[in-house]
Amino acid sequence: MLSFFRALLVLALINVQQSGAQTPTPTPSPAPTFDVASVKPNKTGGMGVRIMFQPGGRFNADNITLKFLVRLAYDVQDFQISGGPPWLNSDRYDIEAKAEGPPEGDMRTMTEEQRQADMKRRRLMLQALLADRFKLTLHKESKEAPIYALVVAKNGPKMKELPPEPPPAPDADPKDPPDKPDPKHMVMGRGGMRMGRGELTGNGVKLSFLAEALSNPLGRTVVDKTGLKGDYNFELKWTPDESQGPGFRGAGDAPPPPDANGPSIFTAIQEQLGLKLESQKGPVDLLVIDHAEKASEN
Repeated sequence: MLSFFRALLVLALINVQQSGAQTPTPTPSPAPTFDVASVKPNKTGGMGVRIMFQPGGRFNADNITLKFLVRLAYDVQDFQISGGPPWLNSDRYDIEAKAEGPPEGDMRTMTEEQRQADMKRRRLMLQALLADRFKLTLHKESKEAPIYALVVAKNGPKMKELPPEPPPAPDADPKDPPDKPDPKHMVMGRGGMRMGRGELTGNGVKLSFLAEALSNPLGRTVVDKTGLKGDYNFELKWTPDESQGPGFRGAGDAPPPPDANGPSIFTAIQEQLGLKLESQKGPVDLLVIDHAEKASEN
């Protein structure tokens, strides 16, 4: 059997030689990295977290755990991460990192495809930082598990659909500030989302993004199966139970506690958004942390 495979290999080499000059395999571009990075343990004991991706390849985070950094770098939720040291979700760090070179394009003028490519680049830079400073190694697994499908409820969606974004004017100055968004929605502009315990607000958000955000408090992968392709404004408020995650809360004053007599998240999604969650089975991607070390102060 071994001689048979050797014969195939020889035959393949002869065919390559007889075919003349071959198109050279392009050299892959090196993975993007931060040129300068500062990682310092945060000993304040506070719970507030601040995360900012800034123009020019900058990333700043205050009081953040390695587990949350893994979530950002690999675009996963808490329940998709397993393994790792005991301090993974307790030790906190302050990070300042920047990449040299030309600044990124203006997010307001990017197409959706360009925004996705930009976010992928940022995640790769963060992955490289975690491998370098935390000696993080991991592997991916997939398993069949319960998921939720986000679908349209019987009476149809109740969210406000925004009209398509007009292309930027040829003579528009990218330094001009965008139109001020509805204060009831996000202050981050179109495509932004704010999440606290028991509330979720979106401004011009695609429902695939909403499904991803719902995965964390529900502790289960949520897949958008609504078939709706537009951008939507919505405000969702519910009373979380103890089994649901806290969601993400940025720096600043804590929001008021949810109404103890309010609806469950399942009821709120149907009554307030005109959508519903259906329990199904599907593949769930997991990250298994094989090794991590505490980053030393620098």
